[in-house]
Order: sequence, then structure tokens, then C-alpha cells
Amino acid sequence: MRVAEVVGRVLYGHGARYVFAVVGSGNFHVTNALVAAGARFVAAAHEGGAASMADGFARTSGEVAILSVHQGPGVTNALTGITEAAKSRTPMLVLAPEATAPRSNFFVDLPALAASVGADFVRVRATHPVEDTSAAYRAAARGATVVLGLPLEVQQAVTEPWSGPLAPAPAVRKGPLLSDSVVEGPLPNAGPEVDALVEALRAARRPVFVAGRGARAAGEPLIRLADECGALLATSAAAKGLFVGNPWDLDVSGGFATPLAAELIGSADLVVAWGSTLNMWTTRHGALVPPSAVVAQVDRDSAAFGVNRPVELTVLGDVAEVARAALDRLGGAPLRATGWRTPDLGRRIAAEGRWRSVSYVDESRSGAAGVAATVDPRTLSIALDDLLPAERTVVVDSGNFMGYPSMFLGVPDVAGFCFTQAFQSIGLGLASALGAAVARPDRLTVAALGDGGFVMSATELLTAVRLALPLLVVIYDDAAYGAEVHHFGPDGHPLETVTFPDTDLAAIGRGYGCDGVTVRGVDDLGPVRDWLTGPRTRPMVVDAKISSEHGSWWLAEAFRGH
Repeated sequence: MRVAEVVGRVLYGHGARYVFAVVGSGNFHVTNALVAAGARFVAAAHEGGAASMADGFARTSGEVAILSVHQGPGVTNALTGITEAAKSRTPMLVLAPEATAPRSNFFVDLPALAASVGADFVRVRATHPVEDTSAAYRAAARGATVVLGLPLEVQQAVTEPWSGPLAPAPAVRKGPLLSDSVVEGPLPNAGPEVDALVEALRAARRPVFVAGRGARAAGEPLIRLADECGALLATSAAAKGLFVGNPWDLDVSGGFATPLAAELIGSADLVVAWGSTLNMWTTRHGALVPPSAVVAQVDRDSAAFGVNRPVELTVLGDVAEVARAALDRLGGAPLRATGWRTPDLGRRIAAEGRWRSVSYVDESRSGAAGVAATVDPRTLSIALDDLLPAERTVVVDSGNFMGYPSMFLGVPDVAGFCFTQAFQSIGLGLASALGAAVARPDRLTVAALGDGGFVMSATELLTAVRLALPLLVVIYDDAAYGAEVHHFGPDGHPLETVTFPDTDLAAIGRGYGCDGVTVRGVDDLGPVRDWLTGPRTRPMVVDAKISSEHGSWWLAEAFRGH
């Protein structure tokens, strides 16, 4: 048996059931071995699309995603998607064939490449293919993007046949696959850090929990702890949906926060960041957290402590385990913060706690006097929210538009929101949505894109058509790179390099085999309504021509620091 076949069988043995790939000579045998073992092969049009599909699949399913690419250019084509995954701590394993001879035209320094984007690296040895593949998979399962180097000559080497079983996982240890700053496994229900956190919770009158990416699996214990200590609940954008349905949920903290959420977080006397680094997006450059508040941070990675702002208390450990430990230590004793959760505040949150409850001036244009009609992106998003089924997955690309779907489209839970912003690259949202749709075919997947990101990634519509996925692509089309327009335009800079002629993007979708419609007002959404009530066997592309007189306030804060 050759090493490539062993690698495929071992990955399947660990639970790999999907492989997202563009296949060439270097990954042909290992991909086929994984498929022969029983995994489903999902072909992408481009390696960059395959990487983002794997990323979206992992985020939505919670499972390790497998990405398989060709050596050399296959790896570099996928690099932006791999970087987004690594920065997001996506559990993803990259099958990366290696041409190890430096003079080969396919040669790239894979260990250095992986390190440069924050991914781990493991190289499979001919003598230990089971052990090396297992180590890489387990590292990915702990929350890392891992590049598995597969030297071409090693893949072809003959080794002992393997059909299982897998050896038990070794005791977790620090090493090259696990940073010395990271703690794995449960935290004992004791320790001075937990004691200090509990004392802070006891002393607080107005505590707020902000849950981030590292808390996506900890909703239940965080809700119970918040109930015990009277805290209000909020999330970073990456964890939107974690507390959906809870009457004390303020939704997203930061640039996407409602006025009420900003008011309440801004009056907190204790802010506990759970798996969140409280970056500039989550705190509006620090302005959202009052200077008088005590700030605590709970994270499994000590390197995250204080990385974006000073913190008074830190607890190193798994977020869910720390929450349970704190709950045990509180022991049902009455707390001072119970006055924070009053009936009046509960009614305010119910009435004002979502963006669609916040009044605004509709800036849709009717198209009179020879000016093309456009729809206000807020009005569009609210209308779509009313049309779409509750069971949905919303995937948001990067760009000036990104707040509108993030703020106005509801999601059923934290798995229903995928936010591809860690690297802030546009063009990743469509393929990420395809991966999410593969993970949850029972839900309608909505890909919210800007026109720039759509044009970058439109080739993956071919993949969507081939897979017959229930996918709605909504393009917030301002015929520009809107972020740059609104960043540089106010200072009088020329904008010809970042503005484009109006283009029929719905026709591009139809050319790939999708249904397509151009929307200039909510009255144009009839075909979307019809599509939603039909079999949805073909993707639908909605080219929404949006009003764009003003830039988004969340990017204005980031660009100008106010």
C-alpha cells in the first residue's frame, strides 16, 4: 500500500467525510484514496474557492474540513482562503503535495508559507504516515488550520497496509502543533483566576458578557451564568446568533451595535470578554467600553490577553469550562446585579434591541428625471428578512455593504451566521456560502456579497449549479469598491480607479445556469418570492442596485478612528 492511500484512509478513520478540492497530479492519489474510503468529493472551479468552501463548511458544521490542492500553484492559489481560515482558527486540514527539490518549478517553502499566515505545518514521513496524519488531524480538531505536507516521493513510497484501528489520542502536550500559550482540555473548578472573576461578578451592578469567536460552543453555560449574576449578553460579529431568542440578548457589540446596545454596554461596570479579544470592531476603537468599567478576559490562549486593550482580570482556560466553574463557585448566593434586569429594561430590549426597530430615512430613489432607480440597502435587507425562511444560514463577504445583512438579517443560531472578515479580503463570501450549504442543506444559504467580491468569485456559481444547492446570492451593487469611495472621496481624491460602469450581474448569474433578477426597489422582489416557494434546485442571483450616497458608519469609525 502506498503512503497516499494510507493518508486517505487515516483521515476517513478520524471522521473526514467531505473533501473540497481541485485535483491535479500531486493530490490525485491521496484525494482518490479519501473518496474510496467513503468521503464525498466536492469539486471547486478554483483552489481559492475550494479553500473558502472548506472554511465555510467547517464554521457551519463544526467539523474538521479537508482541503486538497495541487502542489506549487495549487497551494498558492488557495493561500488567501487558507489565511482567512488560519486567522479565524477554523478547524481545517490542507492536503498540500510538496515538490521538495528546490530547483523544481513547483517548489515553494511550505513550512515558511504556513507559518507566514498563522497555520500549523506537519510533514508526512514515509516511515510514520499514520502517526503524522493523525497528529495533523487532531491539531485541526483542536481549532487550528493545519497544512499537511505530502512530499511527492513520500506519497508514492510503499508502506505497511493499514485499515485501522486508530491508536487512542495521546495525552495533550505542548509542542510544535500547539502553542505554549494555549490550554487544552477542561479547567479544574478551582483556582485564583476563577475566584477573582467570581468576586468581580459578585461586586458588579451592571455586568455585560461579550462572547467572541472562542465562545461559539459555550452558549448554554454562559446563559446560565448570566442568569445567575444578572448580566446582559452581547457578542462580537463572529459569534452573532449565540444568544438569539434570549430576552437579555443585545445582539452584536461594536460597529454593528444598535443604539440601545451601545448605550447599555457603555454603562456597564464589568465587561467580561469570553473568547473575544475586544478588538476595534467590537469596541468601536475602545469607545464602547467605559473607562470606569472593570474588564475581564477569558480565553484558552494566553497570548490573547490584553492584545487590544488593557484588562484587569484574566482567566486561562476553555470558555465553557470556566463559565461552569464560575457558576459552581457562585453557589446561588444573591448578587448585586439583579437590578440590571428589570421589566422596564426587558421591554426596551424587546422594542429597541434590533436594527429593524430603529427609524431611518429611506434613501431609495424612484428613478425619476433620468436617474436610475436604486433601493436603500436597509430597506432591501428588511424586505429580504421578511421573505426568507427562518431556517437560514447567512454568509457575509467583506466590504462597505457588510453591515446591512449582518444587522438586518436574522439568524436562527450561531451556526447560522458565517462572517469571513478575519483577513478582510473581499471575494471569499460566495465560496464560503457554498461550503455552508454543503454542511447544512436543510437550510437556505444566503450569500451576501458586494459587487466587487461577486465579480472576483463569480466562477464558483458553476460549482453552485453543479451541486444544485439551495443558495440565494444577494449582491449589494453600488458599482464601486464602496469602502474606498467613501474613505477617499470626502478628501477630494479622484475615484475613477474604484468606480465602474453599471453591469447586469443577474445576467452573469443566468449565464452560469442560475436564476437571476435585478432589483431596484422592493417591488422587484417578486421573482425572489416565487423562487423561495419553488423547489430551489437552481441558485438565485439577486443584483440589487443599492443607494450609496453615504458610506457605512462602521467603516467610517474604522478608517477615521471616531
